[in-house]
Formats: sequence, C-alpha cells, structure tokens
Amino acid sequence: MSVAYIPVQWTRNKWFYDLALIALAVGYLLAFLVWGNASLDHGRPLDTQILRMRAFGSCAFFMLSAILCIGPLARLDRRWLPLLYNRRHFGVLTAAVALAHAGFVLDWYFAFSPVEPWVAALGSNTAWDRAVGMPFEAFGIFALLVLLILAATSHDFWLSFLTPPVWKALHMLIYPAYAAVVVHIAFGALQDQQNPVFAIAASLSAGVVAALHWAAATLPDDPLAKGQGWERVCTPADIREGFGRIARLSTGERVAVFRHQGALSAISNACAHQNGPLGEGRIIDGCVTCPWHGFQYRVSDGCSPPPFTEKVPTYALKIEDGAVWVRLPANPPGTPVTPVPAPEGQG
Repeated sequence: MSVAYIPVQWTRNKWFYDLALIALAVGYLLAFLVWGNASLDHGRPLDTQILRMRAFGSCAFFMLSAILCIGPLARLDRRWLPLLYNRRHFGVLTAAVALAHAGFVLDWYFAFSPVEPWVAALGSNTAWDRAVGMPFEAFGIFALLVLLILAATSHDFWLSFLTPPVWKALHMLIYPAYAAVVVHIAFGALQDQQNPVFAIAASLSAGVVAALHWAAATLPDDPLAKGQGWERVCTPADIREGFGRIARLSTGERVAVFRHQGALSAISNACAHQNGPLGEGRIIDGCVTCPWHGFQYRVSDGCSPPPFTEKVPTYALKIEDGAVWVRLPANPPGTPVTPVPAPEGQG
C-alpha cells in the first residue's frame, strides 16, 4: 500500500480546456498570418519570417494578459472559477508560443551574426538613455526565462518539493515578467508601427489587467473566495449507511461524505495511492475502501489502518437547516474529526 506515485489527473474538463486553448491560439496565429499585412497596413509588405515572429509575439502577449485576468475575474465572479483551476496549462502553452517567437527572431535577425545569436541580441541596442535604440530585447529575454521557469515548475511535484510558500513566491514573478513584456513591446514593436491598431489593443490589454487587479484588490473579503468557510454539499438523506456522497467544492477539490454507524464524516475524495475516487467505494471493516486498488482509510481521521501509513485530508462537518455542510480549507492529512450524528430515519 505504501506507494508514493501520484499521476496527473487528466479529466474530461482538462482535455476540453486544453483543446479550446490550442484551438484559440492556432486560430489567432492563422488569422494573423493570413490577414496581418493588410489589417496592420504596414508601409511595405512584411517578410514571412517577420510576420511569423509578430504573430507569435502578439499571441503570447494577449495570452499572458488573459492569464493575468483570470485570477481577479474569479474573485469578482465565481463563474470564472473553472478557468482558474487549470490556469497552469494556459501558462505552459503561453511559454511555448513565446519560445517560438524568440526562435523566429533569432533565426531571422541574428542567424548570420559572427557571434552567438543571444549575445548579438543583447548587444544590438545599448542606448538606455533614449527610446530609440533602447535594449528592449533584454526585457523580452527576461520575460521568456520567467515563463519557461514557471512552465517547468507548474506540476504539483514542484509545489510539494519547493513547499507552497517558495513555489508561490517563485510564481509571483509572472507580474514583473508581464511588466517586462509591456516594456519590450513599447520600445520594440510599437516603434515600427504605422497603424495604431496593435498599439491600441496592447494598451487596452494592459489597462484591463491593471483595472481588474485593482477591482479585485478593493473587493471586500469573501471567505469562500479564499477557500475558507462552510459549503453545502448534500442532505443526510442522500447518503446510505456504509456508502459515501461525492461533492465538488468551490476550490475545485472533491470531498467524500460517508455515513458509518449512523454518523457522518468527510474526507478527501482522492486516494493517496493513485487518486482513486474514494467516494465511489464503501466502508468495509470500518474503513473506506478505494474501489481501484483496495486502499483503506478510517473516516474519523483519514488514516490507513496499521501497519500502513497513507493519509488523506479530512474536513470538519456539520448538519444545519437539513443540509450537510463541510468547512474549507481541508484539514491536514490524518487530522481526527469527530463524526456528526445523522438525523434518525434518514439514510
């Protein structure tokens, strides 16, 4: 039973989320490549390579802007929460698009340089004291490195390995990276634009990001928006003796509420072995038994019976107004919680 491997949980929602992201990105790139020259009204037609780098660069900027809008939107309106749950996938795709942009830039402007392309890119503009000639490339490289680091550490393994405080601090670099991208665009691509369309779109995007963060920061605290407080999950009558009921919480977590010996207890729905759905199992010998591989946990504390050492998070639970409520956030794995007696005649 003591197996620590935990796979990525690919679900139908994740597949749909990723396919929708890819479809939108590909659609934008194709539209830019087909109509970019005409709509932007350049003084002369752009070379295909330049058109590609601008397509991928602008796509990465708008994707990054959208990523930074998801957090405040979810705080302002909980209907945006489904976009928040898999936002890391969005970040990984954005890093890939930005990397493609950098590849086109190096391949076109610095492919025949007598020095290394990255060295040439950093040394092509050195005038820090004026707008024309300012080394905007350095800001783009910094942002790209941040995006690649965040993409590489997006998996939950790194969240656990680095610890949540360190991981969160690392991923807060997204904000200086976005500021660097804005500077990169302002002193780079916008210096060569004859048509204000992209300048207006870029300014609006940055303005929307700033406005949404300001609005979310000034919103009164909502305990449930922080994953704290009580949430209704079902009624006692929904749960049969010896079985559980699965509910999805506002944080995206799934809780399994079980009835055992006439009392209710709540634990995480994810088995510590391979994330099997505990709520689809039943209680055998006083323990919730995972339907996948038979791992067992006591409902009162989320611990496997000795000599096994697996643990799952538990939840405080109450019955109020004829409904079952669980409290967020979850307790640490293995935390004892006193079962709550269920109303007689139900279940």
